[in-house]
Amino acid sequence: MSRPDGCKAFYPGLLDAPTMSQQSGLQREPLLDSLRKELDGLDRDNLLWRIRILQSPSAPHAKVDGKNVLVLCSNNYLGLANHPKLKQAAIAATRKYGAGSGSVRVIAGTMDLHLKLEKILANYRNAESSITFQSGYATNAGTILALVDERDLIISDELNHGSIIDGCRMTKAERRVYKHRDMADLEKQLADTDHFRRVLIITDGVFSMDGDIAPLKEIVDLALEHQAITYVDDAHGDGVLGQNGRGITNHFGLEGKVDVDMGTFSKAFGCVGGYVVGSKDLCTYLQNKVRSYLLSGSQPPAVPGACIAAIQLVQKTPALVRKLWDNTRYFKKGLKDLGFDIGNSETPITPVMVGESRRAHKLADSLFKLGVFVLPIVFPMVAKDKARIRTIVTSAHTKKDLDEALEAFEKAGKEMALL
Repeated sequence: MSRPDGCKAFYPGLLDAPTMSQQSGLQREPLLDSLRKELDGLDRDNLLWRIRILQSPSAPHAKVDGKNVLVLCSNNYLGLANHPKLKQAAIAATRKYGAGSGSVRVIAGTMDLHLKLEKILANYRNAESSITFQSGYATNAGTILALVDERDLIISDELNHGSIIDGCRMTKAERRVYKHRDMADLEKQLADTDHFRRVLIITDGVFSMDGDIAPLKEIVDLALEHQAITYVDDAHGDGVLGQNGRGITNHFGLEGKVDVDMGTFSKAFGCVGGYVVGSKDLCTYLQNKVRSYLLSGSQPPAVPGACIAAIQLVQKTPALVRKLWDNTRYFKKGLKDLGFDIGNSETPITPVMVGESRRAHKLADSLFKLGVFVLPIVFPMVAKDKARIRTIVTSAHTKKDLDEALEAFEKAGKEMALL
């Protein structure tokens, strides 16, 4: 195969050197054969994702795999994903600005619409400034990488979201893990840290698989005592916790006291995208340092348009958050009264603990046949013996919806001898 002569100048000796397989006679297994074996193993252990197809808008009642079902597994907490005002805003933004942004944010991809969203977001979250990203994953992965290097230490809750874990793994910082929500263990991990330039304590606000809440006040107190930085991922607290859905920092009265306050538009706000709110210097620093921001095309105009409409709607309609919590309390009580184990949930994320992956899949399949769409959560999302059905009610569900869901859970639970 021909190659340009310049290759040798950039990679001297590399192209002509014998490979390890040529040197040793090693015969590697073909990629597709290897992947098939791994997939077969996942399927055998009931760990393979079985994706169902949504054929209508995300709403309490939807068409999934050709069947009309009651949806209890979306993150659409406030029922905004199909709200007319958001759709109108997305259409209006597309008509005015086009289908795409044309570039990354720092070159030619920052529109006045992006800046308007960031101003409205900062005001809503009572912060000095904000910066928005393409997704929550891109926010965590890029921001963590930009904040720490080999001179630093990350201390992370053991049940933090995968995007946090991946962000930590990409850095050269030393890493320590503290037991879930265990402040004594966090304090232990903060010992012997004087030689680090920065110590970053990072936690989910609401833990996505169990629905429990981080003890953020205690975390901030320990961080101040040890001169550490606090970083909270509030993806499942946005639009859920705090006054009118202003999140976990508002919930605990900690606005302005958490160094890096991260969130997302893809859940309660019914859109997509991630963000950080905080000081102006922090946001300007991230704008110049975060590779997932610098090297990815900015969001198409429809996205910030819809996000702006979502924030404005939540601010003007406090009943949305109240209804979410009314439904949450009603459904949790119903599950408990039936005898289901819902763990330590404190939020609309309500797990129905099952144990074995096989049983979680079977319960989800039984409920789908009864017209209720839920999702089995299995390893590696949770520990192998902690499989569960994760349910999430929304403010758009009616009491009739929840009663129908509880009736289906009771019937499926009895069939599986869970009750």
